[in-house]
Amino acid sequence: MNEWLTFMDALDKGLAHSSLTGFYQLCRAILIKTESDYDKFDSVFSFFFHGIGTEELLPEAFWKWLSEDVRMRDVNDRLVIDEYLLELEELQKRFEERKREQKERHDGGNYWIGTGGTSTMGHGGFNERGIRVGGEGRHNRALQVAGERNFKDFRQDKLLDARQFQMAFRKLKQYTAHDDAAPTELDIDETVNETGKKAGQLSLVWAKPRKNALKLLLLFDSDGSMLPYNRLCNKLFNAVSKSNHFRDLKVYYFHNCIYDYLYKTPFCRRGDWLETDWLLANLDSEYRLIIVGDASMAPSELLRRGGSATMGLYNEVPGAEWMTKIRKRYEKSVWLNPIQSRNWDMVYGSSTIQILRDMFPMYELTIDGLDAAIKKLLNIR
Repeated sequence: MNEWLTFMDALDKGLAHSSLTGFYQLCRAILIKTESDYDKFDSVFSFFFHGIGTEELLPEAFWKWLSEDVRMRDVNDRLVIDEYLLELEELQKRFEERKREQKERHDGGNYWIGTGGTSTMGHGGFNERGIRVGGEGRHNRALQVAGERNFKDFRQDKLLDARQFQMAFRKLKQYTAHDDAAPTELDIDETVNETGKKAGQLSLVWAKPRKNALKLLLLFDSDGSMLPYNRLCNKLFNAVSKSNHFRDLKVYYFHNCIYDYLYKTPFCRRGDWLETDWLLANLDSEYRLIIVGDASMAPSELLRRGGSATMGLYNEVPGAEWMTKIRKRYEKSVWLNPIQSRNWDMVYGSSTIQILRDMFPMYELTIDGLDAAIKKLLNIR
């Protein structure tokens, strides 16, 4: 509400300069509080002020004229340019008129839909505002800038980079105080409370130092269908490895499904492993578990004995039973899937994805997905 009232005040002061472009820029500057919402704002703005896109509105002949080489001319007459700084409604009206009237290509003029010159319609010209049709903008101030969707990569549902991984994992904390430690950290909340009780007389309250007591077990699916996501998984691994927040961190690997062994490196080499039963017996249930994998495999790899044959091994216990054991041991567990969630029901291995979704809370490996997974691990609604 505060931002909206500020926006209304700015409009009353004329800060939009009676221009749709000015309105767009002012609205975005005041109302949008994070760059991740820029693209959503542009989408809504374009929808509300419809008519922004023009490609499909032009006959094919226009696109042929506009796709040929731009013929430029030197224009320094600002009076000619300023004459055409019009509002969108008037521009669209004139645009429709030109479509009906124009019969041939035009370059370097100030009236037709063409290239170069000072016309408000076309591309490659000198007019700073107008309806750009084809080509690339020279001034990046066209009234239809919202339709360009320049901020799609800022969205919260895009794939993660290393910094975003690190920021997300900072939330994964479970603090405990050391009983035998001296109170050496300032307790801000209690200091405020005690100071308030004493009518503003500063009263410092000290607390025992706390450390993150959270223990994390991270299991990566490696090789095979996970190869396209190697870089993404490496970023996640590096972000977790560089974090010094955890009381303990264990990282192991598997291929497609977990069987008798978990590997110590992503190469999944025979003998360079530990027994899964050993892990279940020695890593207590206090560990939070994150499994990273596409969950996509042949149903036999998950449901039958001998599913590990692709690794040159033979498992008496089907992979699904191993997964069930792990889920029962680590109740606070999540699965991060690099495949976009809208494709989980359509990709190869969709049946195994569904089975594992029924076992583990599964989230897409995006900013929003990781944030939701961490909240799940910390039992935050």
